[in-house]
Amino acid sequence: MRTIDWNNETNSIMMIDQTLLPVEYKVIECKTLGALCEAIKSLRVRGAPALGAAGAYGVALAATLSSADNMDALEKDLKAAANIIKSTRPTAVNLAWGVDRTIAAMADAYDLDGIKDVVVSEAKNIADEDVATNKKLGKYGAKLLDDGDTVMTHCNAGRMACVDWGTALGVIRSAVEAGKQINVVSCETRPLNQGSRITTWELMQDNIPVTLISDSMSGHVMRKGMIDKVIVGADRITADVVFNKIGTYTHSVLAREHEIPFFVAAPVSTFDPEGWEDTVTIELRDENELRFFKNVQIAPENVRVYNPAFDATPMENVTAIITEKGVFYPPFLIDEVLA
Repeated sequence: MRTIDWNNETNSIMMIDQTLLPVEYKVIECKTLGALCEAIKSLRVRGAPALGAAGAYGVALAATLSSADNMDALEKDLKAAANIIKSTRPTAVNLAWGVDRTIAAMADAYDLDGIKDVVVSEAKNIADEDVATNKKLGKYGAKLLDDGDTVMTHCNAGRMACVDWGTALGVIRSAVEAGKQINVVSCETRPLNQGSRITTWELMQDNIPVTLISDSMSGHVMRKGMIDKVIVGADRITADVVFNKIGTYTHSVLAREHEIPFFVAAPVSTFDPEGWEDTVTIELRDENELRFFKNVQIAPENVRVYNPAFDATPMENVTAIITEKGVFYPPFLIDEVLA
């Protein structure tokens, strides 16, 4: 199934619980707004494009659950729900984008039932478009990979981070689909190990060769000549930086030092034309993500912890940005991408 989808029979949201991978593949159902917000906060659903769909489906869910008996009351309910959903992950711009686009679709409705129909339809459109967008992005990016390349990636920017196919891994999948032999090196991505738990699982499902390394090994494998390209996804792209999973900046510095191309793959919806590094809130995660691993204590319980979910990679470290509109090279002008 898709990473996240809408159940027409129950008017609920279905998603793969990513916190259980790779040990268990389980589909869960969100029947309430609270359940969806918990799923977003706990990373049962994660990844910028998937969060865009989650935000849209959240508005649709709120519409079907609302007891409002007139259009004004329903609109008020949906806008309140929108604010709750957007507050769950402040850094990833796609979440707010999906919510806002679905809210805006209400303008096309003329009655109470019409609003509900429109927002559900718009949410489904956003999910469908994500798959098509990633396929287009993948084809553009595949041209940047050569037959025989070993590509390093960080975190998970595959189908589990999207509705399907993926961004960074979508590029790799598209290259393999085009007949190229691609080997992948996946960084584990501490502290929640999305690289080791999810990326390796995805690639092994597709029989794409993958080798797992710890995050701290990336400089070593680059220096040894084991990496040809680096490709990552993005949670928000502003005029000056790329926000992505913590550790991305370190890999970009190492790639630049070793003259290895560093690519970012992301849909246009991830671009923030209003944002700059110092205006974006970087989400701080639970301190116990570093003190414990799978409920096993690995650090003193009272040790001070700093646990940002993302870091910022300056544009001078980025070789190219791959989107569904094509590949963009420096200087990166957001207005040109969004035109």
